[in-house]
Amino acid sequence: MAAPPTPSPLVATTRHFVAPRLRSLLPAAAAMSSTSSNPLSSSIPAPWNGLPVSGGAGEQPVLPHESLEVAGARCGLLAGFDSLRRPYRAFPVVASNRHVETIFAAFARSLPAVALRRECLRTLDDGAVALDWVSGDDRVLPRDAPVLILLPGLTGGSDDTYVRHMLLRARSKGWRVVVFNSRGCAHSPVTTAKFYSASFTGDLRQVVDHVLGRYPQSNVYAVGWSLGANILVRYLGEETDKCVLSGAVSLCNPFNLVIADEDFHKGFNNVYDRALARALRNIFKKHALLFEGLEGEYNIPKAANARSVRDFDEGLTRVSFGFKSVDDYYSNSSSSDSIKNVSIPLLCIQVKLLVLFSMLFSHTFFSLNTFSHTLGTTVILLLRETY
Repeated sequence: MAAPPTPSPLVATTRHFVAPRLRSLLPAAAAMSSTSSNPLSSSIPAPWNGLPVSGGAGEQPVLPHESLEVAGARCGLLAGFDSLRRPYRAFPVVASNRHVETIFAAFARSLPAVALRRECLRTLDDGAVALDWVSGDDRVLPRDAPVLILLPGLTGGSDDTYVRHMLLRARSKGWRVVVFNSRGCAHSPVTTAKFYSASFTGDLRQVVDHVLGRYPQSNVYAVGWSLGANILVRYLGEETDKCVLSGAVSLCNPFNLVIADEDFHKGFNNVYDRALARALRNIFKKHALLFEGLEGEYNIPKAANARSVRDFDEGLTRVSFGFKSVDDYYSNSSSSDSIKNVSIPLLCIQVKLLVLFSMLFSHTFFSLNTFSHTLGTTVILLLRETY
């Protein structure tokens, strides 16, 4: 008789998968937290799925491919992810350059037809966000099916191709999926003179509580792209070991918004900056009357005519959320300062850009490893080389 399959270590037996749950799964890591002062050392009880591992002080597991880099993660948890051991294979020609790949996807990627059911959620400050669920899921999925919350990037929503494809992939695995459309995105209603920002996690916190209240028997997870990933990681860090999510994925997170802003104004990146500024202007113009006659430091003409994301943030966003300047907003809204407090399994997938990547993550790696060694949390960082 064939041996039964080894269950994934991420299948929680309780709804709240927090730091104590992780420690019970990884006893060696938990024991080490009280016996070693080196955050990078690891005691590995057994080979990782037949692969060689190292157990000496200061050593990390031997990874199966150079494209995989791990920060603060434990082999006992990684063993449940067969897909992470496979090397990334770029699509010929199209994926040979990050700009070619981005532009090709923007124009050539299909927009799958999905019947969505919209739910508008009133926020605590009388604002509103839109939750788009797959229509009919309540009739075909069990009440305890896992739930996936999708957080699109800046100005993105449920009508974006990358969101639709992720939605369909998760739905094909039997997951219940909901897209969190921030204020003004994907025609989400705007009812107050405030949109959303990289720093504000209140709307996400309310959405998570709402989803858990509706499906209390389900494990709830979240995936965020770009600015949505920054907001998600900030939320995870703020919640620390009280976080009710069972796991999360951060995709192409800017992490350090000061450096990301500087990089936005270099070379071909200006094209993306102008495109996002145009999308922000379009959202603003639909709701311009809400901002008419605002006093204080608002610069409405600058936001309405923004030629860059920075212009829009200077004229409107940073004032709406109480920052002294746009630089103050960026420096105090970066998720690189929050990741060290994350206490649930978190997968971060990033593009590796040599010097820029080193600048973004040097401090983050140190803080993250120290914290994860102490509390037994797991952060997996998957890097993809690009040019």
